Amino acid sequence: MQNLIATAAFGLESIVKWEVTSLGFTNIKCFDGRVEFTPQENTSLPAAITRANIWLRSADRVLIKMGEFPATTFDSLFEQVKALPWDQWIPKDGKFTVTGKSVQSGLFSTPDVQAITKKAVVEKLKQKYKVSWFAETGAEFTIRVSLHKDIAIVTLDTTGVGRGLHKRGYRARSNEAPLKETMAAALIDIARHKPSQVFMDPCCGSGTLPIEAAMRAKNIAPGLARSFASEAWPNIPANYWKATRTEAYAAIRTNVEPEIYGSDISPAAIELAQANAELAGVDDCIRFEVKPAASITLPAEKGIAIINPPYGERLSDAREAERLYAELGRIFNRTSWAVYVLTPDEFFETAYKKTARAKRKLFNGMIKTDYYQYF
Repeated sequence: MQNLIATAAFGLESIVKWEVTSLGFTNIKCFDGRVEFTPQENTSLPAAITRANIWLRSADRVLIKMGEFPATTFDSLFEQVKALPWDQWIPKDGKFTVTGKSVQSGLFSTPDVQAITKKAVVEKLKQKYKVSWFAETGAEFTIRVSLHKDIAIVTLDTTGVGRGLHKRGYRARSNEAPLKETMAAALIDIARHKPSQVFMDPCCGSGTLPIEAAMRAKNIAPGLARSFASEAWPNIPANYWKATRTEAYAAIRTNVEPEIYGSDISPAAIELAQANAELAGVDDCIRFEVKPAASITLPAEKGIAIINPPYGERLSDAREAERLYAELGRIFNRTSWAVYVLTPDEFFETAYKKTARAKRKLFNGMIKTDYYQYF
């Protein structure tokens, strides 16, 4: 059986591995930027594809691993790609595109790598379907070829181009520089937030962290209300998707009522956050409020705060950032709250006036950040 790959942002591989393990997958291997696994015993590959797409919270996308091999010449790349079982997945009318990248490899030209891969797949399908031309009017298939140090990994994207797993379906609009839903879910899992813990985000923007915390607490599958490219593939029958969604609906903890708070200085951001929470179906357990971070009052003696404060383009002045961090320190440092802060500002601990118990390097989009952790 072919392996599946869950891709991950740098620094989140261990979180994705934990998720994959929790979902019951086996033969799990962790690499930079990806986690490979196979379906559990007595589970078909189509069923595993639907389960991974609908349930993974922190992964970027789910891929079928078609092959891995050394490729130092274009002839070698062509022949080995052609030998892969494309005809098992792509039908006669399938529309397929190739994306690629090449890092530290002799075949350094990405456009050429993509063109050779596409040509090899076409030749394989010509042999299968006995035609010389493909209309490509059917379901969409995205082939990904990645070369790193002359090793090629060729995959088929089940999630879909432009449909990364961060697109839950609840954020029709957002404010500037929003936190990706997948990153927010990972920050919550790193902090080990439990449904019984009071949760707060005093810089909530369009509400991603409170919404993801509520979805996790109520066990709402992140992919429940969206579509995936592989839903249109003929060899993943619709009943597999229906069964996985039915199971996911049944798993929602309707009796859990988490206590979650989100606030922001911007009335427009809070309006967005409330609308997004309604779309996600968790507006009943999040209390949003327009309030600057310096003016918040803690709703309980103990709780957990996860904060993605404004930075970069969202905050133009370093002194303004220092003032915000100092205010957060004033509020939280003498309490029993656990606090987690994601920021690229290296002066954060100095301004916050407390050294973090742990730090984790992460990339928020293209911005290199640290995740400061106060247990």
